Amino acid sequence: MNPRFTITNAIAGGLARIERARGFLDAATLSEAWLRRMSERALLLEAHHSTHIEGTRLTLDQSTRLLAGEAVPSADADDVRELLNYRAAFDLVSDYLNSGDPITEGLIREIHRRLVQGVRGGSARPGEYRLAQNYVVNAATRAILYTPPPPGDVPELMRDLVAWLNMPSDIHPVLVGGIAQYQLVHIHPFLDGNGRTSRLLSTLCLYRTGYDFRRLFTLSEYYDRDRPAFYRAIRAVALDELDLTPWLEYFVAGLDIQLAEVRERGRQAILVDVAAQEHSLNGRQAEVLRVLSTEGQMTIRDLEQRFPGVARRTLQRDLKLLVAQGLVGDDEAPATDPNRRYRLNLEL
Repeated sequence: MNPRFTITNAIAGGLARIERARGFLDAATLSEAWLRRMSERALLLEAHHSTHIEGTRLTLDQSTRLLAGEAVPSADADDVRELLNYRAAFDLVSDYLNSGDPITEGLIREIHRRLVQGVRGGSARPGEYRLAQNYVVNAATRAILYTPPPPGDVPELMRDLVAWLNMPSDIHPVLVGGIAQYQLVHIHPFLDGNGRTSRLLSTLCLYRTGYDFRRLFTLSEYYDRDRPAFYRAIRAVALDELDLTPWLEYFVAGLDIQLAEVRERGRQAILVDVAAQEHSLNGRQAEVLRVLSTEGQMTIRDLEQRFPGVARRTLQRDLKLLVAQGLVGDDEAPATDPNRRYRLNLEL
């Protein structure tokens, strides 16, 4: 395996910004509670959007409830299983990092097995390389986007990919993650679940080289925002004789955008902590600010769900104080209106 690509100005600039974001996140003093909440949200978004790209119809609210352990009777059973499987596969990747072991074909096959186990009648042959020709299709239109190599070529191509991933390299680790993701999609070694497997493999490559960014990013959210652009970036490689440059430009741009968003949320979290100290807020009031910083606009009913056991009147008093101090803004609806929306009002 000898990936072919050019370091364009777009790639170089994106990598430089990614390094700055990495430096900020490594140096920033962020509370453990905030980091835990944000990493859990990142996993939720990654699981939701990665499976959504492949055709699941769960809403984000349904995914949130399912990953919290709630039953959602209205959700399709296979969609539910795919979402929960994604978390199980992600847990495997997280545990594997602690071992320090190299990436192996066995690991990739186990990631795939966990992703598709028990879904849609087991037709995806969990953990087994395909024995038939398959195709990359647009999940929405079912149009054929790409015809992968014949099944007889899969074992050798996978051996080459794993050998390349474990070789010393002077290629930037972010680009290695992008190349690994594309190459697995290109080989398409499984009957189904290749996209999800490729994204987890890319995540593993980033994590194991120190580019985990505190596990606060989610590439699949970027892909799912504009799926036609995602498919165009993948197809561009095949149309240009397997030159990976257009795909890597897209991959780096996605990670750059995601980390810019994470960096801003991190800055806001620091400002929340500073404001809580300067205004002598109690623990609950400070937590209201933190919740608003991660969730955006919320009603009193939304906040009641986040603060079970706290009376509505208590939360209303907290909000009245925070609004008076200029830390929280609202939509100027009557204070008694349960649909009145509150937002964080700190200047970045």
